[in-house]
Amino acid sequence: MRHKPIQPEGWPTPKGYANGILAANGTLYVGGQIGWDSTGSFAPGGFLGQMEQALKNIRAVVEAAGGGPEDIVRLTWYVTDKAEYLAHQREVGQAYRRVLGKHFPAMAMVVVAGLVEDEAVVEIEAEAVITT
Repeated sequence: MRHKPIQPEGWPTPKGYANGILAANGTLYVGGQIGWDSTGSFAPGGFLGQMEQALKNIRAVVEAAGGGPEDIVRLTWYVTDKAEYLAHQREVGQAYRRVLGKHFPAMAMVVVAGLVEDEAVVEIEAEAVITT
């Protein structure tokens, strides 16, 4: 197979998409992750809780592909409330370091009007390079 779907163990099989795709060259594309856990329940704590869970989900996909946080090369954040993000930058940084440590890849943030899941307030996609 040219490209391998990546699915963390214990996660439900997604419908019509993959959580991650590992290309033959080692590039891992992680689809947009939102703040719900493997049971489909949203993390408590509003923006901060969802943001931390989305990062945990990204880490889970990267680890399922054989990598770690240090292999992440890009994150793109989609947020529905710029003011909420700006009001909690310190807490965002703390949560980020809890999940991904002190590895800071290239990042972009985009403010959007809404996300597909009505309860979602943040979605994050990632790229990593897995060199095993």
